[in-house]
Amino acid sequence: MVVLEHGEIQIHTENIFPIIKKAVYSGHEVFLRELVSNGVDAINKRRMAALAGDCQDGEDGEIRIRIDREAKTITISDNGIGMDADEVKRYINQVAFSSAEEFLSKYKHEPDAIIGHFGLGFYSSFMVAGKVELRSLSAKPGASAVRWSCDGSPKFQLEEGDRSTPGTDVILHLQEEELEYREPSRIRQLITTYCDFMPVPVKLEGDTVNRCKAPWRQSPGELKDEDYRELYRYLYPFQGDPLLWVHLSTDYPYNLRGILFFPKLQENGQWDQGQIRLYCNQVFVSDSVKEVVPSFLLPLKGVLDAPDLPLNVSRSALQTDRQVRSIGGFIARKVGDRLAQLHGEEPQRYGEIWNDLAPFVKIGAMEEEKFADKVADRVLFATTAQSAEGQADPITTDAGCYTTVKGYLKRCPAERRTSVIYCTDPVTQDSALQLWTARNIEVLTADALIDSQFLPWLEQREEQVSFKRVDAELDESFTDQTPALADASGEDDGEKLRSLFKAALNNDKVTVQVKSLKGEAAPAALILLPEQMRRINDVSALMQRQMPSLPDHHVLLVNKVHPLVKGLLKLAAGAVVTGSGPSPNTTLSHEICCHLHQLAQLGVGGLKAEQLLTLRTRSMELLGRLLERLN
Repeated sequence: MVVLEHGEIQIHTENIFPIIKKAVYSGHEVFLRELVSNGVDAINKRRMAALAGDCQDGEDGEIRIRIDREAKTITISDNGIGMDADEVKRYINQVAFSSAEEFLSKYKHEPDAIIGHFGLGFYSSFMVAGKVELRSLSAKPGASAVRWSCDGSPKFQLEEGDRSTPGTDVILHLQEEELEYREPSRIRQLITTYCDFMPVPVKLEGDTVNRCKAPWRQSPGELKDEDYRELYRYLYPFQGDPLLWVHLSTDYPYNLRGILFFPKLQENGQWDQGQIRLYCNQVFVSDSVKEVVPSFLLPLKGVLDAPDLPLNVSRSALQTDRQVRSIGGFIARKVGDRLAQLHGEEPQRYGEIWNDLAPFVKIGAMEEEKFADKVADRVLFATTAQSAEGQADPITTDAGCYTTVKGYLKRCPAERRTSVIYCTDPVTQDSALQLWTARNIEVLTADALIDSQFLPWLEQREEQVSFKRVDAELDESFTDQTPALADASGEDDGEKLRSLFKAALNNDKVTVQVKSLKGEAAPAALILLPEQMRRINDVSALMQRQMPSLPDHHVLLVNKVHPLVKGLLKLAAGAVVTGSGPSPNTTLSHEICCHLHQLAQLGVGGLKAEQLLTLRTRSMELLGRLLERLN
């Protein structure tokens, strides 16, 4: 055999290979991805060259992988364009770097010199191989086969080869510590991970392992709904079907394809643990896309294929630059467009999946203004209103009715179109809620944890709209304004009740108000918390990582026309002053006052564990003492 050349690989560092192993590639297993990618690129080049008449065409492209366990070798073969001696020298030998620093910095800015070319990707072979052989025959007319070999040092040998058909074989002689890669199951796993959607068959011992077809490279018109669901099930098995999906496709100002899925959020799911897969020309790169996708979309799943992204030499990290940020903005806009489309065209479906969409939409709107412009008017809240025939809003689902803030305000009478009434817990706030609904006033439910931040954000965005919780305040329309009659001492019932509660509670931080509330559903007493005071309290609790509690300063509203309060007033009026202390009636009436205060606190979730125990104990004692009076 005629030796064409002996020499040394043109490098100026002591040895380029330790740099490749330690500084460039984050994991040894990517060697297969690099070599298969180079093979696919060679097949594409042959196809294009054949169309141009520059070389002979061949059979359908394929990558073949063979394992020789006894020889401890892996062979990756392609039937692509191949190389002649000059091309081997140019692509394989001339790795000319003056230092490791220049090595890294040069290719940071020239991804095309790495991705899809023999060169640095080829040298990933030395992460697992002690010796590498390359056998190639160019598809160009008159080319001669060549054989190149290197033992991991800067020395190489280039000689005439014996390959008879165009293409390239890369033979890896595995190091002893890398023998895991002679196991077919390990190689199959790597093919599935990195090469599953490559456009040519990747065969292991004759069997095609990869799927080849990448749905995101097709146009949406070519795909049915079941095609999207099938891809989701394949990528994320045992996780059900996605809520909806967004098909991304653009060629300018960058090349981007992809399909993003909205999953059904798991209760124990981590918001920042994204499962979007990043591909480069259908080659898997990474499952970390934090630099590309806005943080509020990280819980989405799916695929992004972005050949123009500035990948570093390991193909597993991104350089943060203007283009990356631009791509992130494009993705956010497309997701916003899809949500707006679904709300406009399929409101029923939108309402059915809203609770799962809500965290994405609310957090995204607060974080990114352009996304907010798309979705702010698509935010839904559960409502006490009922949908009418022929109306698109409210949206009726099995879980209840949902509306937008604009829909709510549109239904409000003119005098109420600047105020949105809401509750955060329809159960604990039922007493106050009933006061509003009894007067046919629509009430929204904002019960998500993030709503404590989202509602103020909406107020800032819509300056003429304010949100008020059902227990924030009650205007004069809730009360009977008939003047109260005073007794012989000059006091009316309201003043007597106020004095009674103040004496019983003995707490200057509690402001007692006595009013005649309208409606049979009006409670005996309830707590009122001014909206801004309660918000400050909630934010303070959130910062301290605590559950919000009832502020010490609050209003106790006593409904003097409630039968229980009327009876309390009669009980207190029957008290007899004695010299030895308070009468039994006075003691009992004070205990009932304290009990009503605690019941009102309970209605806003304002009782601590020990106070709940006190409430239960007092309830038993009061019932017992009241029953004794009947005997």
